Amino acid sequence: MGALHEGHLSLVSKSNNTCKNTIVSIYINPAQFAQGEDLDTYPKTIKSDLDKLSNYKVDCIFVPGNTEMYPDGINAGNYNNNLFSLLEGKSRPGFFKGVTTIVAKLFNIVEPSHAFFGKKDFQQLCIIKKLVSDLKYPIQIVPCPIIREKNGLAMSSRNTYLTEHEFSIAATIFKALTSGKNLLKNGELNCEKLKNRITKIINGEPQFKIDYVSVANKNTLEEIEGKLGGEILVSVAALLGQTRLIDNFTYSLPDLHKC
Repeated sequence: MGALHEGHLSLVSKSNNTCKNTIVSIYINPAQFAQGEDLDTYPKTIKSDLDKLSNYKVDCIFVPGNTEMYPDGINAGNYNNNLFSLLEGKSRPGFFKGVTTIVAKLFNIVEPSHAFFGKKDFQQLCIIKKLVSDLKYPIQIVPCPIIREKNGLAMSSRNTYLTEHEFSIAATIFKALTSGKNLLKNGELNCEKLKNRITKIINGEPQFKIDYVSVANKNTLEEIEGKLGGEILVSVAALLGQTRLIDNFTYSLPDLHKC
């Protein structure tokens, strides 16, 4: 959606290294913003974006307007899947309907062989993979690593909303997740202990308001209770001032059902 940072540019670089041609789309999709969200204030930096892309091999930059993408008015499509209502979907109902609507439109226009998505929005990545499978798109979805600021904060266009002080303490989320990962490395398999460790560290900065700390099955995104096993996704969403921050990591444990 523009306001390009090193996270976005890493996707372009990955495409350059994978594909013969690279197309970049920049479009702030109104269908994925709920009433009261930051559609009007979302950073718009198209000149800077084009300058940054000039350092890469980009064959086409597609910058449509609302009348091109929604000629009959802003609306979400009919596609739905069972991942929409989990995690981010609980706090942002309608968000993934807007995301999949615009992604499907872009897929139909561009007809790519590959599409590159960052793991920071891990739920979105899962939903796009399912969209491609459900609708039989001949597209390979390529997951790309989270790119971080020097202090560990996951890069996001919305980080520009943070004050200098908020930017500094925003790294607490990464510190909390790292502490949680270390707990797993040390053999902790209790889900509540893992969540409590992460929650306690984030709550140590009173300016944070936690939306959720989740430990879920990496593939189904269903919450896990009790003893941990298999492929898990540990994710966090929290508000710092008016800025919503999300972050995550995945981890592989012995599958309890195979023990």
